[in-house]
Amino acid sequence: MHSIIHKAKEYSTKGDLILLVTPNSDWSKFDLSANELKFIKRQLNDGKTSVEVNQYTRYVFVECLDTCLDPFALLEDARKRGAKIAVKCNNGAIACVSIIDLTTCNLSIYIAEGMALANYQFLKYFSDSESKQNTLKFIHVDAEDTVIQNMNAVISGTMHARDFVNEPLSYLTALQFSEDMMTLGDAVGFDVEVLHEKQIEALHMGGLLAVNKGAVEPPTFNVLTYNPEGARNSKPIVLVGKGIVYDTGGLSLKPTSNSMDMMKCDMGGAATVVGVMYALAEAKIPVHVVGLIPATENRPGLSAYAPGDVIYMMDGSSVEVLNTDAEGRLVMADALTYAKRYDPELVVDFATLTGAAVRAIGKYGIVGMGSASSEDQQRLLDSGMKTYERLAMMPFWDEYGELLKSEIADLKNLGPAEAGQITAGKFLEYFTDYPWMHFDIAGPAFLVQDDHYRLKGGTGTGVRMMFDFLLSKSNF
Repeated sequence: MHSIIHKAKEYSTKGDLILLVTPNSDWSKFDLSANELKFIKRQLNDGKTSVEVNQYTRYVFVECLDTCLDPFALLEDARKRGAKIAVKCNNGAIACVSIIDLTTCNLSIYIAEGMALANYQFLKYFSDSESKQNTLKFIHVDAEDTVIQNMNAVISGTMHARDFVNEPLSYLTALQFSEDMMTLGDAVGFDVEVLHEKQIEALHMGGLLAVNKGAVEPPTFNVLTYNPEGARNSKPIVLVGKGIVYDTGGLSLKPTSNSMDMMKCDMGGAATVVGVMYALAEAKIPVHVVGLIPATENRPGLSAYAPGDVIYMMDGSSVEVLNTDAEGRLVMADALTYAKRYDPELVVDFATLTGAAVRAIGKYGIVGMGSASSEDQQRLLDSGMKTYERLAMMPFWDEYGELLKSEIADLKNLGPAEAGQITAGKFLEYFTDYPWMHFDIAGPAFLVQDDHYRLKGGTGTGVRMMFDFLLSKSNF
């Protein structure tokens, strides 16, 4: 994927510019006329924080940032401003722009991040896609090579995650998803092993097999491995992603109007895992990470599993199925059991798991819970704030687990209506015996309208947060 952010070897004051300023900045060397300087200062004095000057041969965008903001809020403000500037660049047919930071806060890379993320397009299915392409191709910043390399890598990973979520089932079946993972792995250097139906049966993955019973195509179980020389961790960190490539609800068919319209997004957790693996490999981050992705459709086909069924999971546990639309936790449970063979340092899962998570916090963050160390939980919270993929940690009291007791099996796959996001997490916890975190990304994974640099459709939520966390873990 094209790297849009580039190091500025030396700035030209003649091309299109973005100036990051404070009210006292010296702008005299940027070829602005006395009238233009007067106009900018008048706008800023009137309370405007973004000023655009069209000199006909070039644009100059002046952004006056409040450097007294909370540090995390300042970074997010920079990204949002970048998103707005990206729209202006494309409206003005600008191909290349340079960012010059006259503040002392090193914000140019975050302006560039917002621009690059807002510049995303999914044009694959347009017959006139070439004519629809954005003009913005290059953003020049004054930053360290490693910072630019890492930013481009995580943006590319986010873009790939968005692409996967935006793909319809007519293309992205479980089998095709596996093929595409292998293609990306070959491109940047992570391994992909695809387990097919017979191998899944041999592993007794009853959750994945049950959900797949009504599907058109067989399931896959995908093992992604990135283990570079010099990896800083002796035990791997395992990422698990829900890969339901389309969810009808199965026989418990989704009942509400338009409720299936976005269900191609139900593999958003799997897309996040692939995006993180891609970013790590492209940036060559020295950390050993394994990704586990169970993939299938959930359909009400002739052999579909039914409410009332009892199924046996990979670990031998019996589960009473009360609702076939609570399928994500079944496929994830088998993957969490599979993760035990790695004796992992930490397991983190991502899933568009519950409507309850959406009702709890909306699109504004990620619902989290789990048993990871307080140190790792704090690192994750910090990475969530830094990337503004914020984590809302839920209480995880034992009483929630009591709500999943079944009268005829070891547990049931659905709790009561209250705290559904937590009881779903408690179901997953049953299959873990290692430090673990569960992230329900149902709210922010797919949007119905643009939200600054998080665009309509798949957002790639979780890629940037997890990349930053793993970066901090590797001390790279």
